[in-house]
Amino acid sequence: MDLRCEITDEEDCWCLLGIVLLLFGAMGCIQSISCKSKGFRESISVIDVKAFIDPVPTNIDESSSVVLRYRTPHFRACAQVLIPPLLKRETWIVGWIQACNHMEFYNQYGEQGMSSWELPDLLEGKIQAISDSDGVNYPWYGNTTETCTIVGPTKKEGRISVSMNDNFYPSVTWAVPVSDSNAPKLTDIHRDQSFTTWLVATNTATHEMVILQTIKWRMKLGIEISPAKPLGQRAKLKEPHAQEPPQVLGRNEPIPPSALVKPNANDAQVLMWRPKEGQPLVVIPPKHR
Repeated sequence: MDLRCEITDEEDCWCLLGIVLLLFGAMGCIQSISCKSKGFRESISVIDVKAFIDPVPTNIDESSSVVLRYRTPHFRACAQVLIPPLLKRETWIVGWIQACNHMEFYNQYGEQGMSSWELPDLLEGKIQAISDSDGVNYPWYGNTTETCTIVGPTKKEGRISVSMNDNFYPSVTWAVPVSDSNAPKLTDIHRDQSFTTWLVATNTATHEMVILQTIKWRMKLGIEISPAKPLGQRAKLKEPHAQEPPQVLGRNEPIPPSALVKPNANDAQVLMWRPKEGQPLVVIPPKHR
């Protein structure tokens, strides 16, 4: 349409003004529609999320004459997420990211001292949290049930489910870890760890990240040991027998940068021997230096 014309009189002037106003109004409508359309980031939503710790006590295993083993109840999280249509050729991953915020893990050997699993940077306050990734699929906790990949373009919305679980199953030596003697000296185990778990959607190309849900949980453990007793009768579970329920937060928390990169907690932890007297010793150095 050619809108060029000559203004010859007042009638033509009003005619031109009407055309301009009409076009301006139409353009305003188009802009308004465009502003109201939502993208993937604004449209993805959590339909349902559950987080709990199995209502069972920690299981203690004294079958080995070398180590005491224990298995804590599992923390479990599962979510259903509504995925909007992807209009572009892009890929998003939805899944769980977890980080450790606090760790106390002490094994007492009577009056001789204690061994301690430690995360130095976390202990010294250099970082807020450390990744609890599987060590392969950073920053994700895992890549089976823990994540789901959506490849666009897609025409319809859909639902996906992602789930994860975590627990402790360590081995603690009966004997002092820096001693040549195999005599059982272990008298007490204390463990207290806190975690933050995020449900996240990430664009694989732009690395844009949408935090969908934040969960906080804690695992506490105390075991009293009488090393002089026969094997199979030494260890007794102390309080708590039941764990605190996880908290599904009403307001999401940001993810610290240290929770998204190497090293993870397993590779960064170090086993120290802290004697009652004398200098501490590194028993097992960190895998990641």
